[in-house]
Amino acid sequence: MAFVISSLMPFPCIYWWCKIYQCEGIVWDVHEHFEKMTYRNRYYIAGAGGLLKMTLPIAGGREHKSAMKETCIATSDNWQTQHWRTILSVYNNAPYFDYYAPSLEHLFLNSKLSLADFNLESFNWLCSQLNFSIESHQSQTYEKNYGENYFDLRFLRPGLEQCDHCDFPPYYQVFQERTGFLPNLSLLDLLFSEGPYSLQWIKENGESVIKWAEPELLKS
Repeated sequence: MAFVISSLMPFPCIYWWCKIYQCEGIVWDVHEHFEKMTYRNRYYIAGAGGLLKMTLPIAGGREHKSAMKETCIATSDNWQTQHWRTILSVYNNAPYFDYYAPSLEHLFLNSKLSLADFNLESFNWLCSQLNFSIESHQSQTYEKNYGENYFDLRFLRPGLEQCDHCDFPPYYQVFQERTGFLPNLSLLDLLFSEGPYSLQWIKENGESVIKWAEPELLKS
């Protein structure tokens, strides 16, 4: 099994987790430059009106140009409270939300200013809830190509959430009767619905998710 080279991202999407589950370990690229309009500071959840984009505001705004390890989250927007209140409002009736809510609220309301640190904390929190462990390291320098022993997930861009869901393995979603099924959301969506079964779901459905996603990724 190969290693994955990945950007740090908050609460990564289901496709990302399915790829990680198949790999030996992760190298986090903390030396790559932050890129706007990517998963590096956003994640997607399902609301009553459909897809919700959750964005972490970046200090410096549009003029920001720094490596991921130097990128800070803006403090002026009170984003922690906004994100937590949104998650609470849309997932309050999810089967397993109450079980995970206390520690997730603590993560948000006690978050750090570093984007890389918050993203890594979100990954570690999800691993803890899944009871999943994997070897991980941070990059020492930026490298454009890591070779055939690495699967590069730094290319991953938002968009799969709006693709045809017909071949995406379904699971219960709170607002599915109203919005239809929404594919490839943040793993938070799967976790709140499937709870302790979430890792087993990834194990059983990972290949199907990958087969669904990768033809779409080749188009981008």
